[in-house]
Amino acid sequence: MTDKGKGNIAYKLALVAVLAAITGAFKFMGLDRYMTFEYLKQSQEGFALYYSANAPVVIGLYALVYIAVTGLSLPGAAVLTLAGGALFGLVTGTVVVSFASTIGATLAFFVSRFLLRDWVQWKFGQRLKAINRGIESEGAFYLFTLRLIPVVPFFVINLAMGLTRMRVWTYYWVSQVGMLAGTVVYVNAGKELGKLESIGGILSPGLILSFVLLGVFPITVKKIMGAYRKRKGLTPAAVAGGEDNNGQ
Repeated sequence: MTDKGKGNIAYKLALVAVLAAITGAFKFMGLDRYMTFEYLKQSQEGFALYYSANAPVVIGLYALVYIAVTGLSLPGAAVLTLAGGALFGLVTGTVVVSFASTIGATLAFFVSRFLLRDWVQWKFGQRLKAINRGIESEGAFYLFTLRLIPVVPFFVINLAMGLTRMRVWTYYWVSQVGMLAGTVVYVNAGKELGKLESIGGILSPGLILSFVLLGVFPITVKKIMGAYRKRKGLTPAAVAGGEDNNGQ
């Protein structure tokens, strides 16, 4: 092995060690407790006051945290999405979450492709077979389907796609477009939850509608995509099954 090859291996090992250290610190220090909706709800007033005085700073910090959580495949993305709606509102929240989640997903894609290829192959081997078949037969449309219908966990898609031949830019824009509708639904739910002042508020029309959308959205999209595939003569999408279910 050449010195350059040894240097690349050492560099990758160092990066993996750093990522492992960050992930370990996150869990060991109990930082996941800050990724609960209960904590964010308790801190909502303080966040809102700070946001009103330092909007760019708050948006930037929120985006960085979101990118780190999704890029390192840590739990908490769903809660952060709801928090984005509660803190920023529907429009700003959707824009910030859309870009932060897509950039984080692309970062995870990079990590899988260049650092964790062997581990991802070992961990998600069965799912990778289904995903590879889908990519070979439908290309980027298959990724769009996976993003639009939240059946496969968010982090599994990020890691598994890193082992395909898909180009980074294609992965980025298809992910952003595919996740946009779901992002709007989740951010809207967070906006309504942010208004909740008492248990009686659960029966408010806005919150009820948000929960209905959360439940109906994946079913509706699945039926629409099924009808589209049937009309176009496409085979049913292969779903990457498995036991892991720790996504967004």
